[in-house]
Amino acid sequence: MGSTWGNRIRISVFGESHGPAIGVVIDGLPAGIPIDESRVVKEMQRRAPGGSQAGSTPRKEADLPTILSGIYNGKTTGTPLAMEILNTNTHSSDYDGFTVTPRPGHADYTARLRYKMSNDPRGGGHFSGRLTAPVLFAGAIAKQILKAKCGVEVYGHIIRIGRITAPSWEEDESPVIPAEGSFAQENTAVASRMREEIEAARLDNDSVGGIVEVMATGFPGGIGSPMWDTVESNFAQLMFGVPAVKGVSFGSGFEVASRRGSQNNDHLMFKDGKLRMTTNHGGGFEGGISNGMPVLAQIAFKPTPSIGLEQDTVDLEAKENTKIQIKGRHDACIVPRALPVAEGCLALALLDAYMGKVE
Repeated sequence: MGSTWGNRIRISVFGESHGPAIGVVIDGLPAGIPIDESRVVKEMQRRAPGGSQAGSTPRKEADLPTILSGIYNGKTTGTPLAMEILNTNTHSSDYDGFTVTPRPGHADYTARLRYKMSNDPRGGGHFSGRLTAPVLFAGAIAKQILKAKCGVEVYGHIIRIGRITAPSWEEDESPVIPAEGSFAQENTAVASRMREEIEAARLDNDSVGGIVEVMATGFPGGIGSPMWDTVESNFAQLMFGVPAVKGVSFGSGFEVASRRGSQNNDHLMFKDGKLRMTTNHGGGFEGGISNGMPVLAQIAFKPTPSIGLEQDTVDLEAKENTKIQIKGRHDACIVPRALPVAEGCLALALLDAYMGKVE
């Protein structure tokens, strides 16, 4: 399975949704960087299932990481950092039969084709969004190292839930950051409407998707590579490891297709003796290399495919069309829980690129 990512910083994710544990091994971290483990736990709680996030699954997991190696006396050792999270609340019987009657929108059928029914199907197995917990852990570590190495801060907010939208940070280099512990949208009126959109889907036994936006400030220019080792492509590769992600864009994203070059080009200027761009339509990159502007990316998440409504599927053994109604504990919207994962993935991609510069 392709569950290892990275060039200078490498992460390898292991485990299944209903197995004994999930976890990650991180290799390539610099030695001697102080790590605030309480800050890491706070990041994990932003994603943990069964929390206060709007639309979250009723499945409750503490998601407390146990660090097995790689940190000593509060600092990175420079050797592989290994972490595991125990799975403590599983209802595997809810998933009986899905290898025969695959769930629409899930990997049940494709996993059957690829692994010839040898994979663990419980809770989606290794294809579950639960595996984003160890990715988030790695990202939380990367956030702290980036801050220590070059002063980079990584933020995020929700800019779309279903039909409800909010402005991008594209034109705002000093954005208002959502309060910690709140719904991740700085406008409280918009946040309330987004919550209502999620609740309406839940009451309909349905689900809803959305878009998050992440930003990194303070990332220096001149980092990255052209062609297939760009910071953008590496970040996108990380994000597409999240099962629900269907789109990644940078800066103005797909809006650039409707503009003329005169409208879209980021003009150069000197301000207070420093070179900068007048706009940030490129999202902080040109030619795959950072230009010193804030890094800005948007990630689109599809609606959770596990819904309570009856859906069409097939019986693979009987070779007949049939119906399926999914039971179990599922999110009406994963977007609020996915936001910290997106922030962590951006931190990992930036740290990987930064470590390439200092080599």
